[in-house]
Order: sequence, then C-alpha cells, then structure tokens
Amino acid sequence: QVQLVESGGGSVQAGGSLRLSCAVFGYTYSSYYMGWFRQAPGKEREGVAAIDSDGATRYADSVKGRFTISQDNAKNTLYLQMNSLKPEDTAMYYCAADFRRPNRWSNYYWYNYWGQGTQVTVSS
Repeated sequence: QVQLVESGGGSVQAGGSLRLSCAVFGYTYSSYYMGWFRQAPGKEREGVAAIDSDGATRYADSVKGRFTISQDNAKNTLYLQMNSLKPEDTAMYYCAADFRRPNRWSNYYWYNYWGQGTQVTVSS
C-alpha cells in the first residue's frame, strides 16, 4: 500500500523560507510522477510543482524562480524548497503520486496517491 507523509510546514513571515518533505512508503512502480499541490480555503486545489522519474520538473508560473522541487531516491523522499514566500502562498500543501503519466501535470484529479497535507502560513 502506497503511503505519502508530508512534513515541514509551519508559519513564516513574508520573504522567509520553508522546506517541505514527502516521505514515500510502499511505492513499487518503476516509474513515477509526483507533484506538490496546494489548496487555500475556498479555492480549488492547484498544482505547484511536479517531477517525474526521468527528473523532468514543472512549475506553476506563480512559483517559478522561488520554489524548487527535488527528490532523494535513496531516502524515498520528495522535497519542495520554498523561498521568498508570499502571503498568497498560504495554503495546505499536499504531495501526490501516480505511476501513470498525467495528461497535464497540474491536474490534481489524475493522481491516485495523496498525503495528508501540511499547513503553510505566510504572514505579511
């Protein structure tokens, strides 16, 4: 059974940094497509960044140049380094995974496996 466990969220002032981690358990597929998503109250879940087993990365325009997605295969862990945080980055952040290539990386409904989420709050 695949399990994703996020950590690293918290409260930070605007301009600060946080690093989110997503530990992956029980994933046995040879290929993967993993992403970070976020959802603010009253808003739809949106894609933040994604990475696949070939190392290709994708970013939402709103976070390009500020966020970096990476992975440590030896530790089965996905990361999201978030710098220059803004109040509009405040949301619950989720990691997601699937073994199928998504038709569009930011389509959250494509991904079958999800973590429980970690809250990020950025104050001005």
